[in-house]
Amino acid sequence: MPSRCGASTKRPRSRAPAATVSRVSGRCWNGWPSASDPHPTLHAQSGSAPMARNVLLIMVDQWRWDLSPGLGNPLVSTPALDRLAARGVVFTRHFAQSAPCGPARASFASGQYVFNHRVFANPVPMASGRRLLQHHLRTAGITPYMIGYTTAVPDPRGRDPKDPVFHGPSVAEGWQILREMDEDKAHYTAWARSQGADLDPDYDAGFAHHLRAGAPVETSPQPDGLHDSRWLADAAVAFLDTAPERPWLLHLGFYRPHPPLAALTRHLARVPDAPLLPPIDAAAEDAIHPLAALFRRVVPASIAHPGLDGPASALPAATVAALRKAYLALLAEVDDEVDRVLAALERSGRGPDTLVVFMSDHGEQWGEHGLFGKRAIHQASFRVPLIIADPRPSADPTRGGRIHAITEHVDLLPTLLDWFGIAAPPQCDGRSLLGLIAGDRPSDWRDAAVYEHDFRDKLTGPVPGLARSPHEAQFTAIQDERWAYLHFPDADPVLFDLEADPGQTRNLAADPAFAPIVHRMMRRLLDHRIRHADRTLSEARAAPGGMIGRW
Repeated sequence: MPSRCGASTKRPRSRAPAATVSRVSGRCWNGWPSASDPHPTLHAQSGSAPMARNVLLIMVDQWRWDLSPGLGNPLVSTPALDRLAARGVVFTRHFAQSAPCGPARASFASGQYVFNHRVFANPVPMASGRRLLQHHLRTAGITPYMIGYTTAVPDPRGRDPKDPVFHGPSVAEGWQILREMDEDKAHYTAWARSQGADLDPDYDAGFAHHLRAGAPVETSPQPDGLHDSRWLADAAVAFLDTAPERPWLLHLGFYRPHPPLAALTRHLARVPDAPLLPPIDAAAEDAIHPLAALFRRVVPASIAHPGLDGPASALPAATVAALRKAYLALLAEVDDEVDRVLAALERSGRGPDTLVVFMSDHGEQWGEHGLFGKRAIHQASFRVPLIIADPRPSADPTRGGRIHAITEHVDLLPTLLDWFGIAAPPQCDGRSLLGLIAGDRPSDWRDAAVYEHDFRDKLTGPVPGLARSPHEAQFTAIQDERWAYLHFPDADPVLFDLEADPGQTRNLAADPAFAPIVHRMMRRLLDHRIRHADRTLSEARAAPGGMIGRW
Protein backbone atom coordinates (compact mmCIF):
# COMPACT_ATOMS: atom_id res chain seq x y z
CA MET A 1 0.00 0.00 0.00
CA PRO A 2 1.39 3.44 -0.85
CA SER A 3 2.55 5.74 1.90
CA ARG A 4 -0.21 7.96 3.18
CA CYS A 5 2.06 10.94 2.69
CA GLY A 6 4.28 9.85 -0.13
CA ALA A 7 5.10 11.68 -3.32
CA SER A 8 2.59 11.49 -6.10
CA THR A 9 4.90 9.58 -8.44
CA LYS A 10 7.16 6.65 -7.69
CA ARG A 11 10.87 7.32 -7.42
CA PRO A 12 13.67 4.77 -7.14
CA ARG A 13 14.58 4.01 -3.55
CA SER A 14 17.74 2.55 -2.10
CA ARG A 15 17.74 -1.20 -1.47
CA ALA A 16 20.31 -0.83 1.31
CA PRO A 17 19.57 -2.71 4.54
CA ALA A 18 17.97 -0.78 7.36
CA ALA A 19 21.24 -0.50 9.26
CA THR A 20 22.66 1.73 6.52
CA VAL A 21 19.81 4.21 6.79
CA SER A 22 20.86 7.04 9.03
CA ARG A 23 20.06 10.59 9.98
CA VAL A 24 22.60 12.92 8.36
CA SER A 25 22.93 16.66 9.00
CA GLY A 26 19.52 16.84 10.66
CA ARG A 27 17.80 15.21 7.69
CA CYS A 28 16.57 11.70 7.20
CA TRP A 29 18.15 9.91 4.23
CA ASN A 30 16.37 6.77 3.12
CA GLY A 31 17.60 6.42 -0.44
CA TRP A 32 15.50 9.37 -1.69
CA PRO A 33 16.62 12.06 -2.11
CA SER A 34 20.18 10.75 -2.44
CA ALA A 35 23.00 12.35 -0.51
CA SER A 36 24.76 13.16 -3.79
CA ASP A 37 21.71 15.00 -5.18
CA PRO A 38 19.41 16.11 -2.34
CA HIS A 39 17.17 18.06 -4.73
CA PRO A 40 16.63 15.75 -7.73
CA THR A 41 13.60 17.60 -9.06
CA LEU A 42 15.33 20.96 -9.04
CA HIS A 43 16.63 20.10 -12.50
CA ALA A 44 14.89 20.65 -15.80
CA GLN A 45 13.04 17.62 -17.13
CA SER A 46 14.81 17.85 -20.50
CA GLY A 47 18.37 17.82 -19.16
CA SER A 48 20.68 18.58 -16.30
CA ALA A 49 20.50 22.38 -16.44
CA PRO A 50 19.51 23.81 -13.04
CA MET A 51 15.88 24.79 -12.67
CA ALA A 52 15.17 26.96 -9.64
CA ARG A 53 11.67 25.93 -8.67
CA ASN A 54 9.62 28.30 -6.59
CA VAL A 55 6.21 28.47 -4.93
CA LEU A 56 3.84 31.41 -4.64
CA LEU A 57 1.39 30.39 -1.94
CA ILE A 58 -1.57 32.75 -1.54
CA MET A 59 -3.59 31.99 1.58
CA VAL A 60 -6.69 34.02 2.34
CA ASP A 61 -8.74 33.99 5.50
CA GLN A 62 -12.34 32.79 5.65
CA TRP A 63 -13.30 32.29 1.95
CA ARG A 64 -16.15 29.79 1.59
CA TRP A 65 -16.11 26.99 -0.96
CA ASP A 66 -19.22 27.77 -3.01
CA LEU A 67 -17.85 31.22 -3.85
CA SER A 68 -14.60 29.77 -5.15
CA PRO A 69 -13.07 31.43 -8.18
CA GLY A 70 -13.13 29.39 -11.35
CA LEU A 71 -16.56 27.85 -10.76
CA GLY A 72 -18.56 30.38 -12.76
CA ASN A 73 -20.63 31.65 -9.83
CA PRO A 74 -22.21 34.93 -11.05
CA LEU A 75 -21.99 36.39 -7.54
CA VAL A 76 -18.20 36.28 -7.61
CA SER A 77 -16.20 38.99 -9.37
CA THR A 78 -12.70 37.52 -9.45
CA PRO A 79 -11.27 37.83 -12.98
CA ALA A 80 -7.63 37.45 -11.88
CA LEU A 81 -8.29 34.30 -9.89
CA ASP A 82 -10.50 32.98 -12.69
CA ARG A 83 -7.52 33.34 -15.03
CA LEU A 84 -5.36 31.52 -12.49
CA ALA A 85 -7.93 28.71 -12.43
CA ALA A 86 -7.81 28.54 -16.23
CA ARG A 87 -4.01 28.17 -16.01
CA GLY A 88 -4.31 25.53 -13.32
CA VAL A 89 -7.01 23.38 -11.79
CA VAL A 90 -9.80 23.93 -9.25
CA PHE A 91 -10.27 21.37 -6.47
CA THR A 92 -14.02 21.33 -5.86
CA ARG A 93 -14.06 19.16 -2.73
CA HIS A 94 -11.27 20.56 -0.60
CA PHE A 95 -11.56 20.67 3.19
CA ALA A 96 -9.82 22.40 6.05
CA GLN A 97 -9.12 20.16 9.02
CA SER A 98 -10.69 22.62 11.44
CA ALA A 99 -11.71 26.18 12.16
CA PRO A 100 -10.72 28.78 13.32
CA CYS A 101 -7.37 29.89 11.87
CA GLY A 102 -4.90 28.33 14.30
CA PRO A 103 -5.86 24.67 13.98
CA ALA A 104 -6.57 24.93 10.25
CA ARG A 105 -3.17 26.47 9.54
CA ALA A 106 -1.43 24.03 11.87
CA SER A 107 -2.76 21.16 9.77
CA PHE A 108 -1.54 22.88 6.61
CA ALA A 109 1.95 23.48 8.03
CA SER A 110 2.40 20.09 9.70
CA GLY A 111 0.50 17.84 7.29
CA GLN A 112 -1.32 16.40 10.29
CA TYR A 113 -4.89 16.09 11.46
CA VAL A 114 -5.84 18.08 14.54
CA PHE A 115 -6.01 14.96 16.69
CA ASN A 116 -2.30 14.54 16.01
CA HIS A 117 -0.90 18.07 16.23
CA ARG A 118 -3.43 19.13 18.94
CA VAL A 119 -3.48 22.84 18.10
CA PHE A 120 -7.24 22.86 18.54
CA ALA A 121 -7.68 26.64 19.00
CA ASN A 122 -5.88 29.86 18.13
CA PRO A 123 -4.09 30.37 21.50
CA VAL A 124 -2.94 26.73 21.76
CA PRO A 125 0.81 26.22 21.18
CA MET A 126 2.38 23.83 18.72
CA ALA A 127 4.57 21.27 20.49
CA SER A 128 8.26 21.99 20.03
CA GLY A 129 10.23 19.57 17.92
CA ARG A 130 7.48 19.22 15.33
CA ARG A 131 8.91 19.96 11.90
CA LEU A 132 6.70 22.20 9.82
CA LEU A 133 6.78 23.32 6.19
CA GLN A 134 9.30 26.08 6.78
CA HIS A 135 11.68 23.75 8.64
CA HIS A 136 11.70 21.19 5.82
CA LEU A 137 12.40 23.92 3.28
CA ARG A 138 15.26 25.41 5.26
CA THR A 139 16.86 21.98 5.68
CA ALA A 140 16.79 21.67 1.89
CA GLY A 141 18.35 25.10 1.40
CA ILE A 142 15.12 26.79 0.30
CA THR A 143 14.19 30.08 1.95
CA PRO A 144 10.55 30.34 3.13
CA TYR A 145 9.35 33.96 3.03
CA MET A 146 6.29 35.21 4.89
CA ILE A 147 4.07 38.19 4.13
CA GLY A 148 0.86 38.80 6.02
CA TYR A 149 -1.25 37.02 8.49
CA THR A 150 -0.89 33.64 10.13
CA THR A 151 -1.42 32.23 13.62
CA ALA A 152 1.25 30.48 15.69
CA VAL A 153 2.02 30.12 19.39
CA PRO A 154 5.37 28.64 20.53
CA ASP A 155 5.65 25.78 23.01
CA PRO A 156 5.90 27.33 26.52
CA ARG A 157 7.74 24.38 28.04
CA GLY A 158 11.23 25.40 29.05
CA ARG A 159 10.46 29.10 28.64
CA ASP A 160 9.64 31.83 31.11
CA PRO A 161 5.95 32.82 30.81
CA LYS A 162 7.13 36.40 30.26
CA ASP A 163 9.46 35.41 27.42
CA PRO A 164 9.20 38.11 24.70
CA VAL A 165 8.45 35.37 22.18
CA PHE A 166 4.90 35.23 23.57
CA HIS A 167 4.41 38.93 22.88
CA GLY A 168 6.06 39.07 19.48
CA PRO A 169 4.95 38.18 15.95
CA SER A 170 2.30 35.46 15.66
CA VAL A 171 4.41 33.74 13.00
CA ALA A 172 6.03 30.37 13.64
CA GLU A 173 9.81 30.34 13.83
CA GLY A 174 11.62 29.47 10.65
CA TRP A 175 9.98 32.01 8.35
CA GLN A 176 11.82 34.96 6.84
CA ILE A 177 9.27 37.68 7.62
CA LEU A 178 8.98 40.36 4.96
CA ARG A 179 5.81 42.02 6.24
CA GLU A 180 3.64 40.86 9.11
CA MET A 181 -0.06 41.36 9.65
CA ASP A 182 0.02 40.76 13.40
CA GLU A 183 -3.10 39.84 15.32
CA ASP A 184 -3.98 43.40 16.31
CA LYS A 185 -3.02 44.72 12.85
CA ALA A 186 -0.93 47.46 14.52
CA HIS A 187 1.78 47.34 11.85
CA TYR A 188 -0.79 48.00 9.16
CA THR A 189 -2.62 50.83 10.95
CA ALA A 190 0.68 52.52 11.84
CA TRP A 191 1.71 52.44 8.17
CA ALA A 192 -1.67 53.70 6.93
CA ARG A 193 -1.63 56.56 9.44
CA SER A 194 1.91 57.45 8.37
CA GLN A 195 0.54 57.80 4.83
CA GLY A 196 -2.14 60.23 5.97
CA ALA A 197 -5.04 57.86 6.57
CA ASP A 198 -7.45 59.02 9.26
CA LEU A 199 -7.67 55.62 10.93
CA ASP A 200 -7.97 54.59 14.54
CA PRO A 201 -4.77 52.87 15.75
CA ASP A 202 -7.05 50.05 16.90
CA TYR A 203 -8.04 48.22 13.71
CA ASP A 204 -11.43 46.87 14.84
CA ALA A 205 -12.31 50.01 16.79
CA GLY A 206 -11.87 52.02 13.61
CA PHE A 207 -14.63 50.05 11.90
CA ALA A 208 -16.89 50.38 14.94
CA HIS A 209 -16.37 54.16 15.12
CA HIS A 210 -17.03 54.46 11.38
CA LEU A 211 -20.39 52.71 11.74
CA ARG A 212 -21.40 54.61 14.86
CA ALA A 213 -20.59 57.88 13.12
CA GLY A 214 -23.39 57.12 10.67
CA ALA A 215 -21.62 55.33 7.82
CA PRO A 216 -23.40 52.39 6.15
CA VAL A 217 -22.45 49.12 7.82
CA GLU A 218 -21.01 47.69 4.60
CA THR A 219 -18.54 50.54 3.99
CA SER A 220 -14.90 50.54 5.11
CA PRO A 221 -13.12 53.42 6.86
CA GLN A 222 -9.90 52.48 5.06
CA PRO A 223 -8.92 54.84 2.22
CA ASP A 224 -8.77 53.27 -1.23
CA GLY A 225 -5.13 52.54 -1.93
CA LEU A 226 -4.25 52.42 1.77
CA HIS A 227 -6.35 49.36 2.59
CA ASP A 228 -4.70 46.37 4.23
CA SER A 229 -4.90 44.09 1.19
CA ARG A 230 -2.98 46.68 -0.84
CA TRP A 231 -0.35 46.99 1.91
CA LEU A 232 0.26 43.25 1.87
CA ALA A 233 0.25 42.95 -1.91
CA ASP A 234 2.75 45.80 -2.18
CA ALA A 235 5.24 43.74 -0.19
CA ALA A 236 4.70 40.73 -2.45
CA VAL A 237 5.17 42.82 -5.58
CA ALA A 238 8.37 44.29 -4.15
CA PHE A 239 9.69 40.81 -3.39
CA LEU A 240 8.87 39.45 -6.84
CA ASP A 241 10.45 42.45 -8.54
CA THR A 242 13.77 41.47 -6.95
CA ALA A 243 13.23 37.75 -6.30
CA PRO A 244 16.42 35.75 -5.73
CA GLU A 245 17.60 33.25 -8.32
CA ARG A 246 17.79 30.41 -5.81
CA PRO A 247 14.59 28.44 -5.02
CA TRP A 248 12.10 30.13 -2.70
CA LEU A 249 8.60 29.84 -1.31
CA LEU A 250 6.60 33.00 -0.70
CA HIS A 251 3.64 32.65 1.68
CA LEU A 252 1.38 35.64 1.00
CA GLY A 253 -1.34 35.69 3.64
CA PHE A 254 -4.21 38.09 3.02
CA TYR A 255 -6.38 38.91 6.03
CA ARG A 256 -9.47 39.38 3.88
CA PRO A 257 -12.27 38.40 3.37
CA HIS A 258 -12.12 37.93 7.15
CA PRO A 259 -14.39 40.40 9.00
CA PRO A 260 -15.00 43.24 9.58
CA LEU A 261 -17.42 42.77 6.69
CA ALA A 262 -17.01 46.25 5.27
CA ALA A 263 -15.48 47.09 1.90
CA LEU A 264 -14.29 49.87 -0.37
CA THR A 265 -16.95 51.73 -2.35
CA ARG A 266 -15.59 50.69 -5.74
CA HIS A 267 -15.69 47.02 -4.80
CA LEU A 268 -19.23 47.33 -3.45
CA ALA A 269 -20.21 48.84 -6.79
CA ARG A 270 -18.57 45.96 -8.65
CA VAL A 271 -20.50 43.08 -7.08
CA PRO A 272 -24.21 42.22 -7.15
CA ASP A 273 -26.43 42.17 -4.12
CA ALA A 274 -26.21 38.83 -2.37
CA PRO A 275 -29.32 36.65 -2.61
CA LEU A 276 -31.75 37.23 0.22
CA LEU A 277 -31.77 34.41 2.72
CA PRO A 278 -35.11 32.76 3.47
CA PRO A 279 -36.61 33.49 6.88
CA ILE A 280 -34.94 31.36 9.52
CA ASP A 281 -37.09 29.02 11.61
CA ALA A 282 -35.28 29.47 14.91
CA ALA A 283 -36.95 26.50 16.59
CA ALA A 284 -36.09 24.20 13.70
CA GLU A 285 -32.48 25.40 13.62
CA ASP A 286 -32.09 24.90 17.36
CA ALA A 287 -33.61 21.43 17.08
CA ILE A 288 -30.84 20.25 14.75
CA HIS A 289 -28.47 19.75 17.68
CA PRO A 290 -27.68 21.33 21.07
CA LEU A 291 -24.46 22.76 19.62
CA ALA A 292 -26.35 24.43 16.79
CA ALA A 293 -28.62 26.02 19.40
CA LEU A 294 -25.61 27.10 21.48
CA PHE A 295 -23.91 28.78 18.55
CA ARG A 296 -27.08 30.67 17.66
CA ARG A 297 -27.17 32.01 21.23
CA VAL A 298 -23.52 32.87 21.77
CA VAL A 299 -22.02 33.83 18.38
CA PRO A 300 -22.11 37.65 18.50
CA ALA A 301 -22.98 40.03 15.69
CA SER A 302 -19.61 41.67 16.35
CA ILE A 303 -17.98 38.61 14.77
CA ALA A 304 -19.19 40.04 11.45
CA HIS A 305 -18.63 43.72 12.28
CA PRO A 306 -17.20 45.12 15.54
CA GLY A 307 -19.75 47.94 15.56
CA LEU A 308 -22.72 45.57 15.89
CA ASP A 309 -24.27 44.38 19.14
CA GLY A 310 -26.27 41.35 20.24
CA PRO A 311 -26.22 37.83 18.79
CA ALA A 312 -25.65 37.33 15.08
CA SER A 313 -28.88 35.34 14.89
CA ALA A 314 -30.88 38.48 15.86
CA LEU A 315 -29.53 40.78 13.15
CA PRO A 316 -32.18 42.51 11.01
CA ALA A 317 -32.57 41.17 7.47
CA ALA A 318 -31.35 44.44 5.95
CA THR A 319 -28.12 44.30 7.99
CA VAL A 320 -27.57 40.68 7.03
CA ALA A 321 -28.01 41.60 3.36
CA ALA A 322 -25.52 44.46 3.65
CA LEU A 323 -22.94 42.26 5.36
CA ARG A 324 -23.36 39.55 2.74
CA LYS A 325 -22.77 42.08 -0.04
CA ALA A 326 -19.69 43.40 1.76
CA TYR A 327 -18.31 39.86 1.88
CA LEU A 328 -18.63 39.58 -1.90
CA ALA A 329 -16.90 42.95 -2.26
CA LEU A 330 -14.01 41.75 -0.09
CA LEU A 331 -13.53 38.82 -2.46
CA ALA A 332 -13.21 41.37 -5.26
CA GLU A 333 -10.72 43.36 -3.17
CA VAL A 334 -8.48 40.34 -2.74
CA ASP A 335 -8.76 39.54 -6.44
CA ASP A 336 -7.58 43.02 -7.42
CA GLU A 337 -4.46 42.60 -5.32
CA VAL A 338 -3.82 39.05 -6.51
CA ASP A 339 -3.93 40.46 -10.05
CA ARG A 340 -1.07 42.82 -9.19
CA VAL A 341 0.93 40.03 -7.57
CA LEU A 342 0.50 37.64 -10.51
CA ALA A 343 1.49 40.42 -12.91
CA ALA A 344 4.67 40.93 -10.89
CA LEU A 345 5.39 37.21 -11.05
CA GLU A 346 5.13 37.30 -14.84
CA ARG A 347 7.33 40.40 -15.06
CA SER A 348 9.96 38.63 -13.01
CA GLY A 349 10.26 35.88 -15.60
CA ARG A 350 9.79 33.28 -12.86
CA GLY A 351 6.28 32.22 -13.88
CA PRO A 352 7.39 29.14 -15.88
CA ASP A 353 9.14 27.64 -12.85
CA THR A 354 6.74 28.73 -10.09
CA LEU A 355 3.92 26.67 -8.65
CA VAL A 356 1.04 28.98 -7.68
CA VAL A 357 -1.36 27.88 -4.94
CA PHE A 358 -4.49 29.77 -3.88
CA MET A 359 -6.32 28.54 -0.79
CA SER A 360 -8.31 29.60 2.25
CA ASP A 361 -7.62 28.54 5.82
CA HIS A 362 -11.30 27.86 6.55
CA GLY A 363 -14.77 28.97 5.47
CA GLU A 364 -17.54 31.38 6.49
CA GLN A 365 -21.23 30.89 7.35
CA TRP A 366 -22.25 34.12 5.54
CA GLY A 367 -25.49 34.61 7.47
CA GLU A 368 -26.79 31.09 6.90
CA HIS A 369 -28.47 29.45 9.89
CA GLY A 370 -28.39 32.89 11.53
CA LEU A 371 -24.61 32.73 11.82
CA PHE A 372 -21.57 34.66 10.65
CA GLY A 373 -18.00 33.52 11.10
CA LYS A 374 -16.86 29.92 11.30
CA ARG A 375 -18.43 28.62 14.51
CA ALA A 376 -20.91 26.09 13.18
CA ILE A 377 -21.61 22.43 12.55
CA HIS A 378 -22.16 23.03 8.83
CA GLN A 379 -19.74 22.37 5.98
CA ALA A 380 -19.46 26.03 4.93
CA SER A 381 -17.02 26.48 7.84
CA PHE A 382 -14.72 23.67 6.68
CA ARG A 383 -15.05 23.34 2.90
CA VAL A 384 -12.86 25.87 1.11
CA PRO A 385 -11.41 26.88 -2.27
CA LEU A 386 -8.17 25.42 -3.59
CA ILE A 387 -6.58 26.30 -6.94
CA ILE A 388 -3.17 25.02 -8.00
CA ALA A 389 -1.42 26.16 -11.17
CA ASP A 390 1.45 23.84 -12.07
CA PRO A 391 3.33 25.30 -15.07
CA ARG A 392 4.83 22.00 -16.23
CA PRO A 393 3.54 20.08 -19.26
CA SER A 394 2.80 17.15 -16.95
CA ALA A 395 -0.13 19.17 -15.56
CA ASP A 396 -1.75 19.66 -18.98
CA PRO A 397 -4.28 16.80 -18.55
CA THR A 398 -6.17 18.80 -15.91
CA ARG A 399 -5.29 22.35 -16.92
CA GLY A 400 -8.35 24.61 -16.91
CA GLY A 401 -10.45 21.85 -15.39
CA ARG A 402 -11.76 20.67 -12.06
CA ILE A 403 -10.72 17.86 -9.77
CA HIS A 404 -13.60 16.39 -7.77
CA ALA A 405 -11.55 14.03 -5.61
CA ILE A 406 -11.76 14.83 -1.90
CA THR A 407 -8.66 16.70 -0.78
CA GLU A 408 -7.63 18.21 2.55
CA HIS A 409 -5.26 20.73 4.07
CA VAL A 410 -3.01 17.87 5.21
CA ASP A 411 -2.22 17.31 1.52
CA LEU A 412 -0.56 20.69 1.04
CA LEU A 413 2.66 19.95 2.94
CA PRO A 414 3.46 16.80 0.93
CA THR A 415 2.44 18.58 -2.28
CA LEU A 416 4.82 21.48 -1.72
CA LEU A 417 7.64 19.21 -0.60
CA ASP A 418 7.03 16.99 -3.63
CA TRP A 419 7.34 20.04 -5.90
CA PHE A 420 10.80 20.69 -4.45
CA GLY A 421 11.77 17.01 -4.54
CA ILE A 422 11.79 16.64 -0.77
CA ALA A 423 10.58 13.43 0.83
CA ALA A 424 7.52 13.89 3.01
CA PRO A 425 8.10 13.05 6.69
CA PRO A 426 6.52 10.07 8.46
CA GLN A 427 4.43 12.44 10.63
CA CYS A 428 2.44 13.49 7.59
CA ASP A 429 -1.21 12.42 7.23
CA GLY A 430 -1.76 13.72 3.70
CA ARG A 431 -0.63 12.85 0.19
CA SER A 432 0.83 14.92 -2.62
CA LEU A 433 -1.69 16.35 -5.08
CA LEU A 434 0.75 16.54 -7.97
CA GLY A 435 -0.31 13.12 -9.22
CA LEU A 436 -3.96 14.18 -9.33
CA ILE A 437 -2.94 17.32 -11.20
CA ALA A 438 -1.12 15.14 -13.74
CA GLY A 439 -4.35 13.20 -14.27
CA ASP A 440 -3.38 10.16 -12.22
CA ARG A 441 -5.82 9.38 -9.42
CA PRO A 442 -4.57 6.52 -7.24
CA SER A 443 -7.07 3.71 -6.77
CA ASP A 444 -6.80 4.06 -2.99
CA TRP A 445 -7.42 7.81 -2.85
CA ARG A 446 -9.59 8.83 0.11
CA ASP A 447 -13.36 8.90 -0.29
CA ALA A 448 -14.11 11.13 2.71
CA ALA A 449 -12.74 14.17 4.52
CA VAL A 450 -12.24 14.42 8.28
CA TYR A 451 -12.44 17.68 10.22
CA GLU A 452 -12.75 18.70 13.87
CA HIS A 453 -13.95 21.61 15.93
CA ASP A 454 -13.36 22.49 19.58
CA PHE A 455 -15.91 24.75 21.25
CA ARG A 456 -14.79 24.79 24.88
CA ASP A 457 -14.26 28.56 24.70
CA LYS A 458 -18.00 28.99 24.14
CA LEU A 459 -18.92 27.25 27.40
CA THR A 460 -18.98 28.70 30.89
CA GLY A 461 -19.51 25.34 32.57
CA PRO A 462 -20.95 21.87 32.00
CA VAL A 463 -23.85 21.68 29.55
CA PRO A 464 -25.96 18.53 30.01
CA GLY A 465 -26.42 16.73 26.74
CA LEU A 466 -23.53 18.56 25.10
CA ALA A 467 -20.32 18.55 27.17
CA ARG A 468 -19.63 17.77 30.83
CA SER A 469 -16.02 18.96 30.68
CA PRO A 470 -13.85 21.17 28.45
CA HIS A 471 -12.15 18.12 26.93
CA GLU A 472 -15.52 16.84 25.73
CA ALA A 473 -16.46 20.12 24.05
CA GLN A 474 -15.52 19.03 20.57
CA PHE A 475 -16.71 17.07 17.59
CA THR A 476 -15.04 15.12 14.82
CA ALA A 477 -16.73 14.85 11.44
CA ILE A 478 -16.36 12.58 8.46
CA GLN A 479 -17.90 13.72 5.19
CA ASP A 480 -18.12 11.96 1.85
CA GLU A 481 -19.94 13.00 -1.30
CA ARG A 482 -23.36 12.34 0.24
CA TRP A 483 -23.19 12.11 4.02
CA ALA A 484 -21.77 14.31 6.77
CA TYR A 485 -21.51 12.59 10.15
CA LEU A 486 -20.48 14.50 13.30
CA HIS A 487 -19.47 12.56 16.41
CA PHE A 488 -19.45 14.07 19.91
CA PRO A 489 -17.94 12.40 22.99
CA ASP A 490 -20.77 13.54 25.28
CA ALA A 491 -23.65 14.39 22.94
CA ASP A 492 -25.82 12.76 20.34
CA PRO A 493 -24.38 12.59 16.82
CA VAL A 494 -25.41 14.47 13.71
CA LEU A 495 -26.09 12.99 10.28
CA PHE A 496 -26.82 15.18 7.26
CA ASP A 497 -27.87 13.90 3.84
CA LEU A 498 -26.07 16.40 1.61
CA GLU A 499 -27.85 15.15 -1.49
CA ALA A 500 -31.40 15.59 -0.17
CA ASP A 501 -30.60 18.42 2.25
CA PRO A 502 -27.67 20.50 0.94
CA GLY A 503 -28.50 23.28 3.42
CA GLN A 504 -27.96 20.86 6.31
CA THR A 505 -31.19 21.61 8.15
CA ARG A 506 -32.32 18.10 9.17
CA ASN A 507 -30.40 15.86 11.56
CA LEU A 508 -31.18 12.25 10.62
CA ALA A 509 -29.03 10.56 13.25
CA ALA A 510 -31.92 9.68 15.58
CA ASP A 511 -34.12 8.30 12.79
CA PRO A 512 -34.07 4.47 12.97
CA ALA A 513 -34.23 4.30 9.19
CA PHE A 514 -30.75 5.83 9.04
CA ALA A 515 -29.18 3.75 11.82
CA PRO A 516 -27.15 1.66 9.32
CA ILE A 517 -25.70 4.85 7.82
CA VAL A 518 -24.82 6.19 11.28
CA HIS A 519 -23.09 2.94 12.22
CA ARG A 520 -21.19 2.82 8.94
CA MET A 521 -19.97 6.41 9.23
CA MET A 522 -19.03 5.87 12.88
CA ARG A 523 -16.93 2.86 11.92
CA ARG A 524 -15.26 4.76 9.08
CA LEU A 525 -14.37 7.54 11.50
CA LEU A 526 -12.86 5.08 13.98
CA ASP A 527 -10.95 3.31 11.21
CA HIS A 528 -9.58 6.65 10.07
CA ARG A 529 -8.44 7.58 13.58
CA ILE A 530 -6.59 4.27 13.99
CA ARG A 531 -4.91 4.45 10.59
CA HIS A 532 -3.75 8.01 11.12
CA ALA A 533 -2.48 7.84 14.70
CA ASP A 534 0.66 9.97 14.99
CA ARG A 535 3.58 8.27 13.24
CA THR A 536 6.25 10.90 13.82
CA LEU A 537 8.67 8.37 15.36
CA SER A 538 7.00 5.14 14.27
CA GLU A 539 9.64 4.46 11.60
CA ALA A 540 12.61 5.11 13.91
CA ARG A 541 14.38 2.27 15.72
CA ALA A 542 17.16 2.10 18.28
CA ALA A 543 19.92 -0.26 17.13
CA PRO A 544 23.39 -1.23 18.42
CA GLY A 545 24.99 1.21 15.99
CA GLY A 546 22.64 4.08 16.82
CA MET A 547 19.22 5.29 15.74
CA ILE A 548 18.05 4.13 12.32
CA GLY A 549 14.98 4.68 10.17
CA ARG A 550 13.08 7.82 9.20
CA TRP A 551 11.79 10.63 11.37
